[in-house]
Formats: sequence, C-alpha cells, structure tokens
Amino acid sequence: MAEIKTERLDGYRRLIDIARDLASTLDLDILLSRIVHAAAEISGAEAASILLYDDASRQLYFQVSTNMDESTRRGIIVPLDGSIAGWIVNNRKPVRITNAHEDPRFYSNVEAVTGLTTQSLLGIPLITKNKVVGVLEALNKHRGKFTDADESMLLVLGAQAAVAIENTRLFQQSDLISEFVHELRTPLSSLSTATYLLLRPEMSQEQREQIINNIHNETMRLNALASSFLDLARLESGRVQFRKTAFSLADLMYECKDIMASKAIEDNIQLRVESPEGLPLLEGDRDKIKQVLLNLLSNALKYNRPNGTVMLRAEAKENEICIHVQDTGVGIPDEALPHLFQKFYRVREHESRASGTGLGLSICKQIVHGHGGRIEIKSKIGVGTVFMVYLPCSSKASQRKAETA
Repeated sequence: MAEIKTERLDGYRRLIDIARDLASTLDLDILLSRIVHAAAEISGAEAASILLYDDASRQLYFQVSTNMDESTRRGIIVPLDGSIAGWIVNNRKPVRITNAHEDPRFYSNVEAVTGLTTQSLLGIPLITKNKVVGVLEALNKHRGKFTDADESMLLVLGAQAAVAIENTRLFQQSDLISEFVHELRTPLSSLSTATYLLLRPEMSQEQREQIINNIHNETMRLNALASSFLDLARLESGRVQFRKTAFSLADLMYECKDIMASKAIEDNIQLRVESPEGLPLLEGDRDKIKQVLLNLLSNALKYNRPNGTVMLRAEAKENEICIHVQDTGVGIPDEALPHLFQKFYRVREHESRASGTGLGLSICKQIVHGHGGRIEIKSKIGVGTVFMVYLPCSSKASQRKAETA
C-alpha cells in the first residue's frame, strides 16, 4: 500500500513538471508531441495519441501519436458515430477498455494506418471552457489493466493539455491577425486615396480610368490576401486535415504544367516536365501537393526572364521523392534566403516586378511539413532559383504501384 502511495505521489510530481513543460512552448506541433509522450509515460502505456475536434465541421481527426511518423500523423478522419473517440467527444466522459476489439464502438480502420494493434485503451476528453478540443488516448497498458489512478492522472494531464492547446491556438491566431492587420494598412490607404481622387472634379477621364484600374488591382490583391491568410491560419492551428491517398506524382506534374501553360506562353517562357520511369506513387493529400507545385511554378514564371525556362522534375531517393522547380530567373539575394518562408515577407528587389501576398511560401512550407517533408532553396543572382521539395515515399505506396503494374 505504501508503495502504491509513493508511486502516485511520484506521478503527481511528474505532472507538475509536465505542466511547466507544456507552458514553455507556443508551437502547436511541439506541444502535442510533448502531451502524448507524457501521457504514455504517466499511464504506463505502449503508445498515446491525440485526436483534435473541429466543432465547426464536426470532424474528429488524428493529429499526433507516439507510434506514428510525421508523414502519417494527420488526416485520418475518425467518425463521431462508430468510434470510441467519437463517443468520448459526444458524451464528454472518459472510457477505459480492457479489450478494444470486443467493444462495438471500436473503429478498426485506424489500425491499418498506424500499424499498432489496440488491446487495452484509456481515453479522456480534452475540455476547456466547456468546449471539447479533442481526445487523449493511452493504448496498451504495459502491465495489467488501466486503473482508477491511471484515469485520474490522465484527466489531470488532459485538463492541462486542453488549456495549453487552446492558448497556443489563440496565441498563433492573435499573432497572425496582428500581422494581417498591419499588411492591410497599405492597400486600404491606397484605396482611400484613390476614392478621394475620383471625387475631384479636375480629374480627366483618362486619369479616372487609371485610378479605377488601380482600385480593381488592389481589391483583387486584398481578396487574395484574405484567402491566403485564412488558408495559413487553418494550417498553423492544426485545423487542416490532409486527406491522403496514393497517387501518381508524374500525372500531377503534367496536370500542373497544363494549368500554367497559358501563363508560360504569355510570358514567352518554356515550361518543361521531367519524370523518370518507375517513379513510386506518392502518399499524400493530392490537392495540397498540387497547391504547392502551382505556387512554386507561378513564382518561377513570375520572376523569370523573357525566353527563360522553368523545369519541373522529380527523382526518387532511398526513402523520399524530391521535386525540383527550377527557373532561369533573376535570382534571390543571399541575405533574403533565410526570410523567404516568413509570413508576409517579400524580396525587396522583386516588389516592382510582380504583386503578391507574401504568404504563398509560408503556406507551401506548412503543407510540406504537414506531410513530414521539407522544402529547401538554392539561388544565384542572374542565374536563377531552384526550390526542392522532399516528401517521404512510403513503402505502402511503392508496394501498391508494384501490385498494379
């Protein structure tokens, strides 16, 4: 009995340490990773996971797990009806199960993706300010069954975790909103000046038409800025779920080329695609990867030179696929390279060449990182720029391709 009390006391001391740890970061991915590892530790479980709940869309989806790699952690939708996690969200109560496969609420599809067979399970709702933000689950107790003490400890951790998750989201949103409002000032000031000038009786018809054209351009830029801002806000808050399938990257590359073909012809730029034979299928959200490629191709065309070239090519490495978007454009100064993926950043030397929101590359980075990949850049003034997108190539994707060959 004394040994159990000592263990419980040590557990609560560990919770105090964990609480300090959770309060020390405002990066959502780092925070969630710390929570699941702490949950597995204090409950003596083989693994732990967090499913986040989006109240607006009423969707529950995996976000992070101790036994899932970076490339598969997001995008697994779990039904609210027909799953243990869904039951926890709907009822706002913890669940403790000795044999998950005997429970009619068990959603077995997740096992096929995670590769972990669920035996015992302890799940608790993550609630803050009477709002469910997700579910924290501990899977497969190492010794014996999950106990009342385990549930009590996980509930304390869950309460801390829910507050930390919501605070991190609010901080990210407020930080992003302040930057967004700052970016709005310039176009709004331009629109205010333009409308004032239109009211002046001495303005000629030609001047009025020019001002109206400027108003149209600024309005279009504001619309693009708002759309990009919302896209980035959802990505940064973890509310975007990547809907992953195995698809042909080569087909997607040629599809993107077709979309950008008219722009390339208009700018007198040659747009080429190179895809090697036997390129493995890519496991990811096709629409989001398409968004990345189109953004990079658009930039490559926008900042190129007449009679220039843009090359889109891919190559398979040992455990990843590398996609290159290379141009023969003006290049990017060395001092600008470290800042390219920052929100609203625009290269000063390029601002007069083309308009933009300064959010496209930030969005690309979020999407690529959400797939467990990375994005790199090399550039030389007067020679051109190449963006390299590295995405993990799952063995399952390679196997599917072999089976369909």
